[in-house]
Amino acid sequence: MKDLLRLKTSLKEEIENILNEQIKVEAHSSAIYLAMSSWCDDQGLDYSSQFFEKQAAEERVHMMKFFKYVNDRGGRAISPEIANIPKDFESFRAVFEMALEQEMHVTQQINNIADKCMKSKDFVTFQFLQWFLEEQIEEEYVARRILEIFDVIGEEGTGRWEIDKHVQKVSYSGE
Repeated sequence: MKDLLRLKTSLKEEIENILNEQIKVEAHSSAIYLAMSSWCDDQGLDYSSQFFEKQAAEERVHMMKFFKYVNDRGGRAISPEIANIPKDFESFRAVFEMALEQEMHVTQQINNIADKCMKSKDFVTFQFLQWFLEEQIEEEYVARRILEIFDVIGEEGTGRWEIDKHVQKVSYSGE
């Protein structure tokens, strides 16, 4: 029966499986960002809380793009189970360090998928991934710039609140 079901999709099983893994990665990122948003809110860091809430929503959009792509290609997207989401963070800076690490991990995962697509000559999926690869440039850039604000301002005294105010202003123009 499985062979008959495979006829409805032009996705190779290996590609479908790694795309479903990426769905889980994106969902996990979204959940982590929600936890970061809540932690920042609890710390009185309203702009950072809003920043992470927006990031969580973006990651869910990314997850749904992968989900829809798998289904549109005749595969079967799997709704992921999410576990091991932290509730507390060591420090304000540690939250943004974790965000950068998370984005770098996502970039590596998408690069791995692109590599497998090239090796299996799945150029359609490789083309689909291009948007995500470009998006990751922005995601990493913003996280790095925010961490630089910590270095410039410092967290002493009112530094945390100054950093918080600047978080919302960091953007990537891509030019």
